[in-house]
Amino acid sequence: MHPTLTLQTQGPGLYEITPQITQWLARQSADEALLTLFIRHTSASLLIQENADPDVQRDLKTWLNRLVPPANDPSMRWITHTMEGPDDMPAHIKAAHLPVSLQIPVIGGTMALGTWQGVYVVEHRSRPHKRQVTVLLR
Repeated sequence: MHPTLTLQTQGPGLYEITPQITQWLARQSADEALLTLFIRHTSASLLIQENADPDVQRDLKTWLNRLVPPANDPSMRWITHTMEGPDDMPAHIKAAHLPVSLQIPVIGGTMALGTWQGVYVVEHRSRPHKRQVTVLLR
């Protein structure tokens, strides 16, 4: 079984998991490898994005909500899958637009991210959820 990072979200937004991944990598013995991350959910995504200015995360969240509003928005009356509420199908649509897996080079035992890059779980649902990210290092 491969390791799984677990994150408790509190609703829509970007949740940085770079520190958890960095801590996990420090316990591994890989100098050069490829890190693969895979989120095990259909209503959340993974993203590499700027981690210096919180306005970036706010603007991305706003853009996603403008792109795909809740199912009770008049522009979304075509949606039929609302079993878990008005955020249900829109969350799946948002997850279809963003990656559910990432590959990051590991060099010298650390992720080869840029200066301002961080790894995020993007929560698309309105309620809190426990999200799992499977980790593979090869």
